[in-house]
Amino acid sequence: MIVRYEPWGAWVKTETIPALVALDRDGVRALGLDGGRAWRAGADATPSPPIEVHLAVTSRCAAGCEGCYLDARPDGVEPPADEIERAFDALAKAGVFTVAFGGGEPTLRDDLGDLARAARARGLSPVVTTSGLGLGARKLEQLKSFAQVNVSYDGASEAYESVRGFDGAAAAESAIAKLSGTGVVVGVNVVLTRDTFERTKETIRRAASLGATEVQLLRYKPQGRARALDYLAKRLSPEQARGVGPLLRELAAEHEGRVRIRIDCALVPFLSADADLASRPEELARWGVLGCEAGDLLGATRVDGRVAPCSFTAPTELRVEDLAKGWADEAGFAPYRAYSAAPAEPCASCTLRKVCKGGCKVVSEYANGTIGPDPECPRVREHAAGAGEGRPSGA
Repeated sequence: MIVRYEPWGAWVKTETIPALVALDRDGVRALGLDGGRAWRAGADATPSPPIEVHLAVTSRCAAGCEGCYLDARPDGVEPPADEIERAFDALAKAGVFTVAFGGGEPTLRDDLGDLARAARARGLSPVVTTSGLGLGARKLEQLKSFAQVNVSYDGASEAYESVRGFDGAAAAESAIAKLSGTGVVVGVNVVLTRDTFERTKETIRRAASLGATEVQLLRYKPQGRARALDYLAKRLSPEQARGVGPLLRELAAEHEGRVRIRIDCALVPFLSADADLASRPEELARWGVLGCEAGDLLGATRVDGRVAPCSFTAPTELRVEDLAKGWADEAGFAPYRAYSAAPAEPCASCTLRKVCKGGCKVVSEYANGTIGPDPECPRVREHAAGAGEGRPSGA
């Protein structure tokens, strides 16, 4: 058991049954533990380091996805192994629990399995996302070293191609089946767009039939190659955004006990349109349904070692080797933390405020040039229309 004390209690990571649990002070005391100095710091303590960091282990990728948020290319940069292991040392020192290998395409590294084992040796839980392209026996063996492998899968051929610009569905499906067949815990990342939203149920059924045990639904975001006018045609329509809550309810009922259904932080503001879910923010938080955690519970690194609030945001001047001492005071995180702490309307009076934290800052910055209420949130759209502003910004 690994414990990281916080002013409110502690994060507790268990090894026998892999889980990360947040316990309040009473829960921690029930384990016979005491937070000591962390508890004496009180609520005014500086921001704690993230519990999860997305680590770019390469910027190489030959897939050429139209919406790649990092604009990864075949001739991208690949940091040496010793540099990545020094990053692991820094993450472990800071108290990070999970390191998510990203890129680029991580499986292009010949030493991927060694790096996963190096992360585990430092108490970090390594997870990875792959396209599944070219997943032969050697790569499959490397992926066995990860706690979980997620395959990018947006549906059958037409759906996949509409998101990424090429049909890689067969390769992704083969990867899911191969990974599952060798005992690897495998999930899928499904990007929701205007063209694919109505096929989501079909996509998840197919992934589950191939052996996926978790689905992560992702919002299409305007970053990297997706930061273009084409984004406006691919993002969810207002009607689809309002349908996210009912979709989740149907998916959970259909796959209960067999497939875990998760959503990324950027989809949380859409739950404001669902009266039932919007009325239960504490329950959502208890089950890990959290909005924007950029610069808070979540961080990301680029291949050059610079740290960003999340994978979709610009990197700051903070370097990963200085994460433990520099996380709390890095000026580049301030806009993300400030809005979450003191949001404007309609976020300020929203029941989901503490969970959602204002929605996706990447989207608001793209649409309005500044961090503010997520312009695609149903509640924000209604507020803008009611304030006589005409068509909401970013509509």
